[in-house]
Amino acid sequence: MACVRAYDAAVSRTTTLLGHNLEPTPWHLFKHDKGRPPARAAFRCAPSLTCRSPVAQPAPGTTNASAAPRRCPAYFGAIRRDLAPWRRGGGVTRALLDAAQRRASMRVAITGGGRRLHVELYYACVQSRALFTAWSLLQLMRRYPGRVPDVELMPETNIEPWSKEFRDIKEGAKAIKWQDRVATAYWKGNPDVASPLRVALLNCNDTNMWHAEIMRQNWDEEVKSGYHNSKLSSQCTHRYKIYAEGFAWSVSLKYILSCGSMALVIDPQYEDFFSRGLRPEVNFWPVHIDVAAGGMCESIRDAVEWGEAHPAEAEAVGRRGQRLMEELDMDAVYDYMLHLLTEYARLMRFRPAEAPPAQEVCEASVLCLAGEKQRRFLEASAASPAVSEPCVMPPDAGE
Repeated sequence: MACVRAYDAAVSRTTTLLGHNLEPTPWHLFKHDKGRPPARAAFRCAPSLTCRSPVAQPAPGTTNASAAPRRCPAYFGAIRRDLAPWRRGGGVTRALLDAAQRRASMRVAITGGGRRLHVELYYACVQSRALFTAWSLLQLMRRYPGRVPDVELMPETNIEPWSKEFRDIKEGAKAIKWQDRVATAYWKGNPDVASPLRVALLNCNDTNMWHAEIMRQNWDEEVKSGYHNSKLSSQCTHRYKIYAEGFAWSVSLKYILSCGSMALVIDPQYEDFFSRGLRPEVNFWPVHIDVAAGGMCESIRDAVEWGEAHPAEAEAVGRRGQRLMEELDMDAVYDYMLHLLTEYARLMRFRPAEAPPAQEVCEASVLCLAGEKQRRFLEASAASPAVSEPCVMPPDAGE
């Protein structure tokens, strides 16, 4: 009986990247019923059993150092601009990092010369975001073994791996020529995410007055139908596609740009790392919320009317947006991650540590926790060691 009680107590204390025994983030409440992990997750997936060895050091000569260095895209310069407040303030101290805990779901520590990953879990994240965040860092460590700096940080955290998704969307876009696309602005998404912007956007759903089709995404129905109507590669049917942020940043921007439609971006409050490469009226069209300027619906209508009066120019804006996404391959994603962590590490004024109750995370422990569909996506996005050096940032980038 004592063994049973000890077993039960251990399971009730075990926290995981899938949110077991954790409360949902208080700043973004969501339906969460993970409860206690099953015995399989609590014990068979325990890092002490699954994480036997750290990421291997690179073998000599595994990268082609003689190849001409690649220059990083211009938007990489935002890395140093983003970190400038901490540079001016004297760096990232332990006290500064600890103060961020009240708005963090977990703490991440990379140690051992970039070969070990530990996480300390505070809250459950929406869906499987914590699991995939940890996986992305493990893949960076695999891609550039021994090159990822030791750091300690608190990151903000049903799609295919990006390289495959972009190819599918581009092929879907090719199937419908510009002149055959619907001549209205289109948005389909979930307005029920505490987003006043998306709720207001519903008022623009009038193809005659505002030239806009605003569709509510019912995810419960999509789950039942196996996501039959949510395939991204089949959503490039309109000449104009609207991007509207949700509760915060939205992942949909890169999918909208990938269609080759003219992207109508409604006054964003957040930035993605690649969105620094966007240029108004060059590779996207800005839509303004400002009532003094006429309001959001009027701005959408004006953008569509301009595009219909200038079809060649509108199509070119869409093509340039698609080209930006084509350049956003996984090489660029991993290089950005590496440069960001490297610049961040230079600002740290303390030594990263994996103090308890942090738990080690490795590929085996993540795959053990994952469900069948999650495991399929994780394995499909696994990285291989780089065969070339990361791109080179100019010395004054972002200064």
